[in-house]
Amino acid sequence: MATRILLAEDEALIGRMVELNLCAEGFAVDWVLDGEAARQRALGERFDLLLLDLGLPGRSGFSVAKSLRDAEVTVPILMLTARSDPASKVRGLDAGADDYLTKPFEMAELLARVRALVRRSQGVRHLPSASRLQLGRCEVNLETREATTQVGKVQLSEKETRLLRLFARHRGQTLSRQDILDEVWGLEKDPTERTVDNVIVRLRRYFEANPSVPEHIESVRGEGYRFVA
Repeated sequence: MATRILLAEDEALIGRMVELNLCAEGFAVDWVLDGEAARQRALGERFDLLLLDLGLPGRSGFSVAKSLRDAEVTVPILMLTARSDPASKVRGLDAGADDYLTKPFEMAELLARVRALVRRSQGVRHLPSASRLQLGRCEVNLETREATTQVGKVQLSEKETRLLRLFARHRGQTLSRQDILDEVWGLEKDPTERTVDNVIVRLRRYFEANPSVPEHIESVRGEGYRFVA
């Protein structure tokens, strides 16, 4: 089933541009033009993400977000707004938004934030309750970061553990280096795609019987990496 996104945007040009780009990424988009319509749809249907403009007619994005959170609707909310002042950002986050993007924005950044929020949302729903991850004869405690590896017992770094959590949530799926950067490193400025490769090398050394022929953390040529439990 396609990932469903509810887009609440009253500016036709922006709404159409966002809708086209999201659909090109494989998302199913429902587009509404006012705040009350967004609130009713989010209350009555299941969506994986709400893209919510603040300056909506009828009911503001602040009001929509607060109403949904008061009703215990947990859909991730990415707020879109022309307001860049810190007070508006704080108000939006306090109202229940998970992220905040100021107009005008680069479409690539919007798509990256959408992918990250959707992955986190789906990961919370699908992550097994067990805190242990098995990789052949090796095992990782994802809570304590302690691991039994091919080189003995080690304490994994936070980033190594977050990457393994990401792999565990997306078993069998190919993740690009940019996807991994968005999820594991977030908005940190220094990491590059080479940073991802370096962490993968370390994880293979820990968990692959033959790191040069990996069985669990596979390379997908031209695309990224895939985890096979």
